[in-house]
Order: sequence, then C-alpha cells, then structure tokens
Amino acid sequence: MKLQDFLGKEEKWGFEAIAQDLELARQIQILLIGLSLLEPPADSKFGPVSVASLKKFQELTKTGESEFLGAVTAKKLIETKPEDLPQPPLKLGNDIASRIVKYMLAQKYQVFTAPKEYNIVYIEGMNGDWSLNSDAANEFNDRRIVIEIVDGVPKIVDHWQATTEPGKYYTVNPMNPGGAARIKFGQYKAWAVGTHGNAERHEALVQVGPITVHRDSDKNFQRTGDKTDTGLFYVNQHWGYDAPSNDIKNASAGCLVGRMRQGHREFMAIIKQDRRYVANSSYVFYTTIIPGDDLVKKFPG
Repeated sequence: MKLQDFLGKEEKWGFEAIAQDLELARQIQILLIGLSLLEPPADSKFGPVSVASLKKFQELTKTGESEFLGAVTAKKLIETKPEDLPQPPLKLGNDIASRIVKYMLAQKYQVFTAPKEYNIVYIEGMNGDWSLNSDAANEFNDRRIVIEIVDGVPKIVDHWQATTEPGKYYTVNPMNPGGAARIKFGQYKAWAVGTHGNAERHEALVQVGPITVHRDSDKNFQRTGDKTDTGLFYVNQHWGYDAPSNDIKNASAGCLVGRMRQGHREFMAIIKQDRRYVANSSYVFYTTIIPGDDLVKKFPG
C-alpha cells in the first residue's frame, strides 16, 4: 500500500495497520523525516515515536484525522513542504541559553523545540556562572547542560560540573594504543539509556552510535594535531564518583562525565522525562559538545 492509494477513497487505517504494512510505514517515515517531524532512519518500524510524529503532522495541518490515516492526511503528506508547516518563532535573547542555541543554529546543529524534547549540551572550559576558565587538564571544569525550548524561549532545565576530556591517569595510560580519546567538538546522535561501569554500575547514557574523537598520542592533553578516529568507543555519559574538582583521577578515559553522583542522578531523571524516551525507551539522544571560548567569541554576553 502507498499513500497514493488512499486518494479519493474512504480508506481509514489505524496506526497498528500502518505498522503492519512496511512499505507504507517507510513512505510515511521518509516524508515525516523530510518535514523535520521525525528523526532518521526510515526503518519501517512504525512505533510510538512515528505515531506521535504523524499525529503532530495531522495537528499542524488540521487534517481532522487524528486517530487514523485517511485520504486527507495522505494528500497532505504527499504535498506538504517544510516551509508549509507553521513554525513557532524562537525568541532568542542574550542569556546563556539563547547564546548556546544561537551557536548551535550557526553551526547548523539540530535544536529541538517541542515541549519535553531536551537538548543535551556540554560546554568545555566554562564555569557554573557562565564565565570561561583556563580549561586546565585533569579538572572538572566543563558544564553539562540540559536545555528545553518553552514557547520559543530557550530555558536551562539544569546544569552540572563535568568534564568532556580524559583525566591524567588515562591520558598517560590510554586504553587505546593510539592514545586517549578526546571527543571532537560537534553534535552526535549516539547515546541511549543504559548501564555504565563494573565495580559501581549505574544508569547512564551509553554510546550506541559512532562519534569522532581525537587520539592524544603525544599525551599533551590537547586535540591540536591529533589524528581523529570514528567509531564505537564506549564513550558514555556517566558519573564521576564524586572525585575532587581539581583531579579527575580515573573517572574518565574520554567519556562525558558529570562529577557528582547526585548531579548525575538528577541529569538522568530529567532526560528520562523526554517525550521521545517516554514513547520509546530505546530512543537515541543527540548530544552537542561546544568549546566555551568559541561560544563566547561568537556570541559574547
């Protein structure tokens, strides 16, 4: 079945029926992805996230077919272009949340604007008062941030002390012969809720998709000149075992680490309220890693 087969007919398909027709499910997913209402891939698995995206499309285009797929929805799916959808304007100021969003947009990163769709961001070399620091090696001197767009206005849900870099121990004694991993600045769709650790296992965002890292082969705690490596490296988002602020110890071999156990629990509790995770516990989260000095240079406060 294809959407074209609904035109001019009285067909009414429920969401379970769509899920059973892999060709139709994939066609709908491709169109919703093109409208930025659904994230790739188009895998023909028409589950809760795809259903929610289709309902959102029906709401935006006023099809009157909120509980089924009929001729009106099919026609609008075929004909609607991204610019045809109503877009609530972002209301950006000069606060830190707005500056982060401005930076992300300038870099052409994905910014999620729907309610309960959280943007996970790490800013390297930034303090809790949003001032820059020296980004010294082997310290928890970065910020882990969760941003939500509320009625077009970016809001910081919460933020915590963190590190985006490996500590001294694993820089000097890397787990990979090519050198310790330092994540390359950018945005990646690569983490799902899971469990991290051996001796002290805990809930975390675990890497399930490829990312790019710099290999610190010369052990100088810098990315400059280092070769890059792309793949699955167990670069998880976990807690830092309450290590001292000025000594990462062995809490990070290159992961994205929130220093305190309690802060990490707060982070995970927020993330698990994301509507996409609520709909699908296997949802893969985006995370953005930003250099603080570049943020301040391009969007000063």
